[in-house]
Amino acid sequence: MPEKFPRLFSPLQIRGHTLRNRIVFGAHTANMAVDGLPTERHVAYYAERAIGGAGMIVVEPMPVHAAAVLTQRNFRHCDDSVIPHFARLVRAIKENGAVAIQQLYHVGAHGDSDNSFHPHWSPSGLPSYHDSDGSHPMTEDEIWETIDGFVQAARRCREAGFDGVEVWAAYLGMVDQFWTPWSNRREDQWGGSLENRTRMSREIFSRIRETCGPDFIIGLAVSDEPDVKAALQRDELAEIVKLHDELGLMDYVTCGSGGYLDFYKLMPTFIYPEKLGADLAACLKKVVRNSAVIAESHIRTPENAETVLGEGACDLVSIVRGQIADPHLARKAGEGRPEDIRGCISCNQMCWGRRSRDYWISCLINPSAGREFEWKGDRVTKTSNPKRVFVIGGGPAGLEAARVAAERGHRVVLSEAGTRLGGNFLLAGLQPRRAQILDLLAWYERQLEKLGVDVRLNSYVEADDIDPSKVDVVIVATGSYSPETGFQKALPTIAAMPGLDKGGVFTVEAVMARQARPGKHVLLLDEGGGWRGCGTAWKLAEDGHQVTIVTPDPFVGKELQRTAADVPMRQALKKLGVQWITEVSITEWYGNGATLLDHNTGERNFVEADSLVTATTNHPMDWLMPGLLELGVPARQIGDCAAPRQAPYAFYEGRKAGLEI
Repeated sequence: MPEKFPRLFSPLQIRGHTLRNRIVFGAHTANMAVDGLPTERHVAYYAERAIGGAGMIVVEPMPVHAAAVLTQRNFRHCDDSVIPHFARLVRAIKENGAVAIQQLYHVGAHGDSDNSFHPHWSPSGLPSYHDSDGSHPMTEDEIWETIDGFVQAARRCREAGFDGVEVWAAYLGMVDQFWTPWSNRREDQWGGSLENRTRMSREIFSRIRETCGPDFIIGLAVSDEPDVKAALQRDELAEIVKLHDELGLMDYVTCGSGGYLDFYKLMPTFIYPEKLGADLAACLKKVVRNSAVIAESHIRTPENAETVLGEGACDLVSIVRGQIADPHLARKAGEGRPEDIRGCISCNQMCWGRRSRDYWISCLINPSAGREFEWKGDRVTKTSNPKRVFVIGGGPAGLEAARVAAERGHRVVLSEAGTRLGGNFLLAGLQPRRAQILDLLAWYERQLEKLGVDVRLNSYVEADDIDPSKVDVVIVATGSYSPETGFQKALPTIAAMPGLDKGGVFTVEAVMARQARPGKHVLLLDEGGGWRGCGTAWKLAEDGHQVTIVTPDPFVGKELQRTAADVPMRQALKKLGVQWITEVSITEWYGNGATLLDHNTGERNFVEADSLVTATTNHPMDWLMPGLLELGVPARQIGDCAAPRQAPYAFYEGRKAGLEI
């Protein structure tokens, strides 16, 4: 048993099945199905987490009814044709040492008509909090039809070889809607008293046990929304869970956070405190006698997991995004080297961010996520033909290219013009609450040192500095820069903002690098709608500046909406006194303020400010490539110097470049 994590790596028995450790890779919508069936992408994705050491894997939710379909890549519902396909998935998990569970779900009122083409069903016909539709109050026959949907889905799981199922009653989904008096206003045997409101879940559990047998694990997934009065409070939820436990209906309960009424805690970003699911787990741990308790939600690291277990708050810990970011988290922790774990930065950009747009999920810092079947997992194969590789630029693309090339056995030199590694990503890590980025950059420094990469800081490179006879491959990852013209996409015919010569105008990069000293009242022009502008506004406000964001977008943080970070971000800015003006652009800067153009009315208004900070589209630092090509040096551009984009594409191109050498 590892000395650092004795509780985390103690085995646990659940209904005759032995979990090799207390680490769960919990359910989440990977959204990888094709025609409703699991694919090679699915199989390799889950297999990699089993190879990486997870004790139990809960496969993404299976809708149990046509009304429950939520994404275009959901599994087929009510169809036995899924069984042989799931059998392949199950074998990949169990042959690599993990217990295999599948989650079963029904969203109730919160459906997606674009995907289901079915009326939303709910206890009492309340509106959907997923789309703009209403729902249909279920008849008695429809309730029994839904119950049977859960049971038949569990039967298919049993026949496919799963060790059990997890019934989803979290986030105010169907089961939770029946439990909650606010959403269950029925006056028949399915509403009113606690016995009536839990009738559906008790029938689901007892019938699954009857159908699937005594050795089949049955779990329950719940979450809490303590800041929402309409939702069940913890004491009410504890009473319901205690009832199911006393009746012997379940074997474990998973405790998450948030829901459809408090959506932003459902998959919390770095804005929220860590270990969010631990409080609910501790509450339920006090009332259950027969069931294991799993803490889930924002428990990213083995250290966090060991702490929660040590406090007695739970029996197992579900680390989801942490194992998306590093599928081998469990193995590395078990081997006593947690410093080698690639830590999740809680950004949601490619996991929830891609799922929210109905794509299959991936990971900003781990581009192998979702591509395991193409890239042979999150591992690299040693080359039989080592080469001399010269990487220019130490931002995300260059760091990942250097790491992967070195891990494959190539001799790598990494040259960075700055005093520290990270490029503009380092500046992002200096924004409030984003220090997990700095942790990631420290991880890269450790990995490069272990791999023997020759890292050269303060090393600016020109094409003439490279001797073609001493280098086999050059990777150019020089990043991007702000052009300082003030060009705005919303005003395409104006190449440069009038008045920049009046002074007091800075880029967000200059501000975050402390190369600029803005005045007291800062006008921040944000055309990106992401953390680059919003995070800089947050930093300026924390430093005591009076900040007004101006944007052509209809709301601040437009690009953060997909990550479920925009609302808590705006709340944080408001607390700091930040103001904003939307659907406007700047027609001229005067040194003491700017004229704003209202895109809705065409009106122009002057706004006073001491300084203007711009977050507009960057330009690529691509001037090195022509000289390299003239010299005949085999070179390729990756990351922002190929085209300025968001960070995940830099990591992806870095990984791809390193693998292809």
